[in-house]
Amino acid sequence: MTATAVDIPLLTLKGQQAEIGAEVKAAVARVLDSGVFILGPENKGFDAEFARAIGVKHSLGVDSGTSALELALEAVGVGPGDEVILPSFTFIATATAVSVLGAKPVFAEIDPVTMTLDSQSVLGALSKKTKAVIAVHIFGQPCDLDPLLSLAKSRGIAVIEDCAQSHLATYKGKVTGSIGDLGAFSFYPSKNLGAAGDAGAVTTNDDKLNDTVNILRNCGRSAAAGYNHVRIGHNCRLDEIQAAILRVKLLRLEAWTAARRRVAAIYDEGLSGLPITTPPLGSESSKPVFHLYTIRTPRRDALAEDLRRHGIGTGVYYPTPVHLQPAYASLGVKAGSLPVTEAASREALSLPMYAELSATDAARVVETIRRFFK
Repeated sequence: MTATAVDIPLLTLKGQQAEIGAEVKAAVARVLDSGVFILGPENKGFDAEFARAIGVKHSLGVDSGTSALELALEAVGVGPGDEVILPSFTFIATATAVSVLGAKPVFAEIDPVTMTLDSQSVLGALSKKTKAVIAVHIFGQPCDLDPLLSLAKSRGIAVIEDCAQSHLATYKGKVTGSIGDLGAFSFYPSKNLGAAGDAGAVTTNDDKLNDTVNILRNCGRSAAAGYNHVRIGHNCRLDEIQAAILRVKLLRLEAWTAARRRVAAIYDEGLSGLPITTPPLGSESSKPVFHLYTIRTPRRDALAEDLRRHGIGTGVYYPTPVHLQPAYASLGVKAGSLPVTEAASREALSLPMYAELSATDAARVVETIRRFFK
């Protein structure tokens, strides 16, 4: 086959829309008819339903995953002069959330298999200025949190979970976003739980932190405070239309997650024995949710081109680690400083992954990759 058009895309929302389109339109119409567009019943309903799904006391909808990170960091007191440890193998918003608060991102290494934060590297990156650690559950793989939590407790620093890609992933029986001090979620349309635009949420079991985020997201006031602003805040509220759409999709999230895991199992079995690194399928207690199914191979670019020629889409996340981005040149972190991270950026390739991907198409992806390596 020599197709130039991609007929198995890396991601498509068409199947999802066909399944729930009528319900989404009804939810949007419900909001429009209500005339309530900000911090209304849809927000309250989604906050309660998402909190139950994650297994936390509190969830607060916000306008994006980036805002969720910024608010979580600000709520634990991160500010000018502080340092926050995080992986460089992540979307840049994990780092910019630190920077916009006047703090300094300090980059630590990742595990070469899960590509999540390596606790030993975090230990080496600690300083007297360290205020928090951001554990990124990259691609839906749960970060090994126990060592980070133990380290944080001994040093009096906060652990923020970046759950932008890990909706319903579990770590030792607990859902990500319910384990650290706060969880920050993105509902960007391509996420496992996606809105029809930007949206996010902050989760926590801590009443005081929840109250702080609630005030920060609403211009420094509580929802019922009128024009009494108790601190400098932000306008980061989740609008009612997005909340209503998310409520529809949340009802399917468990089923969609199970479907992603079935696709991952097909890939895992079919790619066995090849000279590539495949992501862990997880264990009984710790289960990834495969926002992306990302393999590693030194022949990444050649494999991606071969798959494209056979009509199969792929993605590269992330081709340049954050510490080598021009925006962070001023930190002076040189190439070679994080060799595991930099190798991952050269080798990582994401294969088609979405709940509606058929077993037949997944098998075709596997067959094409096996032919390439022969």
